[in-house]
Amino acid sequence: MVAAFNRHGLAALDPPQGGGPAPLYTAAQRDRILSDAQRTPDPTADGTAPWSLSTLQRALRRAPAGLPQVSRYTIWIVLRDAGWRWRCQRTWWPTGPALRQRKTGIVLVHDPDTAAKKT
Repeated sequence: MVAAFNRHGLAALDPPQGGGPAPLYTAAQRDRILSDAQRTPDPTADGTAPWSLSTLQRALRRAPAGLPQVSRYTIWIVLRDAGWRWRCQRTWWPTGPALRQRKTGIVLVHDPDTAAKKT
C-alpha cells in the first residue's frame, strides 16, 4: 500500500474496479440516458405518459443518435448510480377518456369513475 501511495499519490486510495465487466457506455452516453429520463414523454411519439424502463429503453433505441443496444438493466444501473429512485416522482395523466390499444385496433375508452376520482 505504501509503495502504491508513493507511485500514485492519493489516487492509490481509490478502490479499484470491483470485478465484473467494465462499463460499456461512456459518460456522454450515460448523460444521454439521464437527459432522456428527465424529459417528459410525449404520449403520441413515445407511447406513454410516465416513463417505465421498457418505454425509456424503446425511446433510446429508436432515437436517431440513440443507443440501439441499451438494456433495461443498464438504464436501471445508470439511474440508480445517479441517485434516482424509480417511481418516486410520478408524472400523472388526466383521467377520463383515453385511447387504448386492443386486438381490434385503437379504441376510445371512458372511465365511469372519473368524477369520483377527481374529488
